[in-house]
Amino acid sequence: MKKILLLSDTHSYIDDHILKHARQADEVWHAGDIGDLRVTDALKKVKPLRGVYGNIDDSEARQEFPLNNRFMCEGVDVWITHIGGYPGRYSPAIREEIRANPPKLFICGHSHILKVMPDKKLGLLHMNPGAIGKHGFHKVRTMLRFTIEGTKIDNLEVIQVDR
Repeated sequence: MKKILLLSDTHSYIDDHILKHARQADEVWHAGDIGDLRVTDALKKVKPLRGVYGNIDDSEARQEFPLNNRFMCEGVDVWITHIGGYPGRYSPAIREEIRANPPKLFICGHSHILKVMPDKKLGLLHMNPGAIGKHGFHKVRTMLRFTIEGTKIDNLEVIQVDR
């Protein structure tokens, strides 16, 4: 079983609260708009990190992280990208590929809006953890915590922090 902390849109912001939750996970996943790489450096010091770059990220972040990160976690096919859309409204950049070869878990960021929903048509679960950074229009900062055991995604929790 793996305990996952999923976050996005840090926009160069990291604090002890984020790091506390990272320490409780087995892995941390970042869905882009990292900002300063000090954020990911701090996360990597406490737990293994998987991530993607986002639209605000510079060439240094784009060298370290891919645009799309597709991998297996336990028995779950995971695809993380920053700008991905959501069921029924996927981004044109990934629309054909996700229809042709859907993962079991599709993760994106960008919108700063927390959203977890199934795509019954493609048989996948979509997650957007919202934004944990302080830059943006969101009134509440959010992250997601969940477990993956075999092919089961379970124990989903929203971690909410006031701005």
